[in-house]
Amino acid sequence: MDWQDRIIVDPKILVGKPVIKGTRLAVEFIVDLLAAGWTHEQIIENYPHVCWEDIQACLAYAAELLHAEHIIPVEHA
Repeated sequence: MDWQDRIIVDPKILVGKPVIKGTRLAVEFIVDLLAAGWTHEQIIENYPHVCWEDIQACLAYAAELLHAEHIIPVEHA
């Protein structure tokens, strides 16, 4: 899955948050719905302009960000 085909970042849309192409639905919104227990089917039913591939692209985008994240342990005093 190449998320770049379905996810865009445009400063004119939601202040540059990544969104599903052709919508104003942020990747974080879709991930939040999934984290809250929504199924792909529920998302598509409530947002009919979103398809299964869009949801998968949101997850692939989030996964790529997490893979790129670097954690630096800090000792507490």
